[in-house]
Amino acid sequence: MNNAQLNELKQRYVANGAASPATQFADRAENALIWDADGNRIIDFAGGIGVLNIGHRHPKVVEAVKAQLDKVMHTCQTVMPYEGYVKVAERLSQVTPVRGHAKVMLANSGAEALENAVKIARAATGKNNVICFDGGYHGRTFMTMAMNGKVAPYATDFGTMPGNVFRAPYPVPYHGVSEDEALRGLKMAIKTDANPRDTAAIVLEPVLGEGGFYPAPTSFLKAIREICDEHGMLMIVDEVQSGFGRTGKLFAIEHSGVEPDIITMAKSMADGMPISAVVGTDRVMDASGANSLGGTYTGNPLSCAATLAVLDVFEEEKILEKSLALGDKLAKRFGQWQSDFDCVDNARNMGSMAAIDLVSDKAKHTPDADLAAALCKKAREKGLILLSCGLYGNTIRFLMPVTIEDEILEEGLDIVEAALKELVGSQATA
Repeated sequence: MNNAQLNELKQRYVANGAASPATQFADRAENALIWDADGNRIIDFAGGIGVLNIGHRHPKVVEAVKAQLDKVMHTCQTVMPYEGYVKVAERLSQVTPVRGHAKVMLANSGAEALENAVKIARAATGKNNVICFDGGYHGRTFMTMAMNGKVAPYATDFGTMPGNVFRAPYPVPYHGVSEDEALRGLKMAIKTDANPRDTAAIVLEPVLGEGGFYPAPTSFLKAIREICDEHGMLMIVDEVQSGFGRTGKLFAIEHSGVEPDIITMAKSMADGMPISAVVGTDRVMDASGANSLGGTYTGNPLSCAATLAVLDVFEEEKILEKSLALGDKLAKRFGQWQSDFDCVDNARNMGSMAAIDLVSDKAKHTPDADLAAALCKKAREKGLILLSCGLYGNTIRFLMPVTIEDEILEEGLDIVEAALKELVGSQATA
């Protein structure tokens, strides 16, 4: 079927809230390229929203999934366990920087991992409250919607959110929130709303994802670790988007040297296969009773096979080094854009977790969400998938595969530059 026929089916049968606004349908893909149902070639700078750090259909992952397909597709590991689940648990325990000996539970999505992390934290501490941060994003289930630091579009239409969730500022100096102010706000939340005797955990992303790709300073992360220790709360780090090599470390928290009690992960963990994990200190992870964690599809054999292959690829193909090198290339191009365009500001990256802001006034840091939307639209017209994000909707984030070929990378960046020139015209500085 072609794009037009598929769009007719989408409009007739797919719920509006779940339907993509895109009119092209993926037919096949390889590394950083997608071909649509009409045969058009598209460069992918989104990676399925950070899921494809080692590219579409990495050959070693495809091979591993096909091999598993010939053995076992599903048994439900709580009914009949299998090697893949325990091998993934072993590998993640060895590489995840939590305190002490780590244990693992597998789930299906990032949101499901966060839900289970909160359950585990409550079981381990006997407390209920959770503190999260402005601009944070943790998922679309009810508990994670309550935890998100942004209302629209995630929670706008869905009524009352679960309670026992409190919010603190996230340090983004560019938008006027200093690290000192963020810490003051956190301590005030503890003092005025989230009494430590009732608070199980502080949950944060070491680099905001949907919130705009802002990394938390090391000193801020260390302060949260100290606050958690002081008050008997757990530190939960959400690495769903920042994990698996995006920042040049396997997990972004490794840049700080801070060891959380629990880390959640998903997205690029299995190169497109649905899986997530909660990894935490053994005492914490063992706090809840038998059969209290899990689900029908959690840790599916095919997804476990993909995860093990991904971990092998990281070692064999030096993916972390490639992420750092890609980040350097992006930073160089971003610096050029920031000099050449009045609308491009606040270029930043941690490894290849990279972004720019589009503004109408650089001096005032005035967000220009309309321009960001227009740039993404124009890029798509030119054959490039580009994503915006951020609390103000004006951040352009770059999530191309770390394995992208240099010529494809440059072609995509040239498209961004050409689209900007078409959109801002005379705003380009000589």
